[in-house]
Amino acid sequence: MTEMFTALSTGLTAFTVTNLDDLVLLTLFFSQVNASFRRRHIVIGQYLGFCVLLLVSLPGFLGASVLPRSWIGLLGLIPVAIGLSKLVNPDNDAEEEQPDLFASQSSPLGSFLSPYTYGVAAITVANGTDNLGIYMPLFATCTLERLLAIVSVFLLLVGVWCYVTYKLTQQQAIAQMLTRVGNQFIPFILIGLGTFIVLDSSALHPVALAISGLCLTGLVKKYNSPNLDRASIHRIEAVDSTSSS
Repeated sequence: MTEMFTALSTGLTAFTVTNLDDLVLLTLFFSQVNASFRRRHIVIGQYLGFCVLLLVSLPGFLGASVLPRSWIGLLGLIPVAIGLSKLVNPDNDAEEEQPDLFASQSSPLGSFLSPYTYGVAAITVANGTDNLGIYMPLFATCTLERLLAIVSVFLLLVGVWCYVTYKLTQQQAIAQMLTRVGNQFIPFILIGLGTFIVLDSSALHPVALAISGLCLTGLVKKYNSPNLDRASIHRIEAVDSTSSS
């Protein structure tokens, strides 16, 4: 009983210490929920990303590691790319494409396979590189029973984190403030988060990171240009069909 209590308290402490920053990210995510970006994308993505962190940390239980921390740190380029996309192309989604996207995700499987889900998961993994430095040695000292208890606490607390942050955004004053300023600050927050992750993990030199940022900016502009062209074509076709009828 004492060993189980120790495992549960250790899991609670380790999760809280390593995931306080996720409270901010999840609050921002839930404040951006709309017809395309749904709450289930956030919850599934958070669980998916956290499970990846656990899987990467599990070799610590066997006394080994799989990937160098610097390799994991390269995932910090993902929030940088997402932030640049939002900054370069604000509110750029075509309205006619949103219902189709929502319809394709009406099932649980559709939500799981959604790019939004994987986007949240990728940011969770990238933001969790520091977690590996705690989870691996923690798992290395565990018995199988203690490991299962700690992992169970972790998975339970992921749900608690999602619930607390969702309820936080339901407060009218907080929700209005986040909605008002969220779109303006989220790109910079994501870019700053990704930059910190890459530099903190020594994945790239600052000069190489700056060059990567410029390349990502060019790719973001190039990638979104065809989408704009297609949206314009759809509008023209819709006008033509209306005129002909």
